[in-house]
Amino acid sequence: MLHRAGEIELPAVRQTSLNPFVRRERPQPPLIDQTPVSGSLGQLGPIELTQVRRTAQEPLFNSLIEHHHYLGYEQPVGEHLKYLVWAQNRPIACLAWSSAPRHLGSRDLYIGWSSQARRRNIRFIAYNTRFLILPWVTVPHLASHLLGRMARLLSQDWERIYRHPIYFLETFVDPERFRGTCYRAANWVMLGRTTGRGKDDHTNRPNRSIKEVLGLPVHRRFRELLQEAGA
Repeated sequence: MLHRAGEIELPAVRQTSLNPFVRRERPQPPLIDQTPVSGSLGQLGPIELTQVRRTAQEPLFNSLIEHHHYLGYEQPVGEHLKYLVWAQNRPIACLAWSSAPRHLGSRDLYIGWSSQARRRNIRFIAYNTRFLILPWVTVPHLASHLLGRMARLLSQDWERIYRHPIYFLETFVDPERFRGTCYRAANWVMLGRTTGRGKDDHTNRPNRSIKEVLGLPVHRRFRELLQEAGA
């Protein structure tokens, strides 16, 4: 930090760190049927949401995100789950969830918890990091339908794998690209906006685009449970 601020000058880097996440091979393009899918939800037929982390289908999920989501694929760190959505024996969508950011002003104000309660209970919040309807799939109301299904499904899957439930969901929406219509249609509410400074900010000035913060309680006593500070 002092070097970046010009207060001191560090010697040149002698060796580049062999960070396995930096050197990770990018997912290869998926070889799947891209025939257009259209019609109504009813015409689409049965829809199956499958949790694929640590399964043989995880590479397919990674590839679809890498090559069809505008942000590409990034390897999550910490608790996270990945879902492939299937219909007509084909993948039609992907959703990724991870541990929530530790500090998020509008979210923290909405919950009304103390810093001690936040440190204790942040694990009970899941963050929707990626949501992709594959570009050849055009089915009205599919996105909000999947978000509704996820709200009923995610906590039990999280508890099965990580031994604790989820009480609240959150996500960021870039208003320069999206309106967040599908989230609002699935009863998510706008909590506020980010500051645009990021978690490693040292300048107190915006250095990235400002996002809308949306959230959804998935337990009727979410505030009471998240506000518990413990002993």
